[in-house]
This record gives sequence, structure tokens and C-alpha cells, in this order.
Amino acid sequence: MILSAKKILELNERYHLIENLAERELTDPEGVGIDIRVGEVFKLNGEGFLGVEDRSSPDAESIASIEKGDKEIVIKSGEYFLVKTIEKITAPSGKVEVEVGRENYLMPHVYPRSTLQRCGLFLKTTKTDPGYSGELTFALVNLSNSDFRLELGARIANVIFHEVVGELHRAYEGQWNDGRVSTGGKEKQI
Repeated sequence: MILSAKKILELNERYHLIENLAERELTDPEGVGIDIRVGEVFKLNGEGFLGVEDRSSPDAESIASIEKGDKEIVIKSGEYFLVKTIEKITAPSGKVEVEVGRENYLMPHVYPRSTLQRCGLFLKTTKTDPGYSGELTFALVNLSNSDFRLELGARIANVIFHEVVGELHRAYEGQWNDGRVSTGGKEKQI
């Protein structure tokens, strides 16, 4: 079952599911999701590797950050970046009381805002497992033939929460927790 935006905000008071929400989302969200904003943009440098036991991701160089006062970035045709949200998402590792007498795990799932696709940009998002806590990082590529200006702080995605029925074998253990963007070298996979 998908939770409404109103239910997400009710649960947020108790379980702190989303931190750093914009005023619009706190007071007047639409539909079943909560819009989240871009706070930092990263350029990838170097090679990556995904093996059976080990992995390494390219270095991620921050090229624009709302915290540093940057206002916008121009994404040229074909350019690929990672974008990190302002909001911090917490998917509790235990069950939450969704309604009186009904407890389930929650799984956030993120969808791109349609304005991006209407402008030729592809935002690759993902689900978030129970146990994750931190900012979210997505891939953003300009597939159009034109430059695209992205203002930091703009709403780029919409997060919805699904109830997970049944027990987990284990919750997410956190190699990407706390909004980590890159492995910083070779590491063992958990």
C-alpha cells in the first residue's frame, strides 16, 4: 500500500522519515508523495568496478553545492552527473505503526519530476531499503540536444512510501548510509 503525503507527514512527526523539508511540502504537499530538492551536484572522475566481492566507484567531485552558495549549474547535452538531495531520508529498520494496530516496514521509492523528462533529462532513481538513513544520490544525464539550467534547491523528484508486508531477513546495513556518494577506493561488499 502506498501512503498519502498527509500520512507521510503524520508519520514524520513520530519517526522522522524526512528531514530538511521545504515549507511547501510541510504545509501543502500534493497527492501521495513528497517533493525533494537538489542540494549538491557531483562530476565523476576515473573508473569504477563491481565484482562479486569487491567494488569501487569513481571519485565524485563536488562541482556545485547549495551549502557553498552556488545557485545553478548548466548541464550540457550528454553530460552525466550525480545529484544529492537536501532532504535526509530515514527508512526505519524496524516496523512503524502506520495505523492503530497495523505495523509494517516502510520503503521509500523515488520518481523523477516530469518536468525533467519534458526537458530531455533522465533522472535515475531507486528504492531505499529499511535501515537506510541519509541524503539520496541519483544519476542525472542530459539526453536532449540543448543545454539545461538546473537551479540548486529546485524540486527534482518525488518520494513515496510503500508498506512492506512480511518480515525482513535483515535491514540495510549501511555502506551508503549518511549520503555517501563514492567508495573512495576499493572496498568489500557487505
